[in-house]
Amino acid sequence: MSRKPARMYRFVKQQSNTRREYTGGIPNSRISQFVMGNRKIFFPSKINLIAVESCQIRDVALEAARITANRTLTKKAGSLDYKLTMRIHPHQILRENKQATGAGADRVSQGMRKSFGKNVGIAARIKSNQIIITVDTFEKNIIFAKEALKKASSKIPTPCKIDIAS
Repeated sequence: MSRKPARMYRFVKQQSNTRREYTGGIPNSRISQFVMGNRKIFFPSKINLIAVESCQIRDVALEAARITANRTLTKKAGSLDYKLTMRIHPHQILRENKQATGAGADRVSQGMRKSFGKNVGIAARIKSNQIIITVDTFEKNIIFAKEALKKASSKIPTPCKIDIAS
């Protein structure tokens, strides 16, 4: 079965559902790394990607934003001149009441009876003005970091702003 569009899960509609011990079969997070680049050096400048509105961001969107920003920074600034940190972690369990389709589906389907739903994915629930990604770098690479975060913000389903912290 194909994955549903992300717009179905973007808005925060109900209370949080994060208790993994009560629900079985939760898919793992697609985010492979949360800190990339050079971890050993102190960098004087911080550039943040900040969400303007509160929403839910699926783990696949976060992974796409991470890959885009990391690739841009590696090509432009070099692999030792930055540290990229993902500041949010997906905990929210996404559920879906799966419906049977095709011939004979009316005999198989239960409709809305016991419609608690099956686990289909996970997402990060963020608030407005929350930091999503932080890039630490030297002052000569601030332009490249802003470009990388601008490309990463196009993968995220909420408007974002880029802020230079120091």
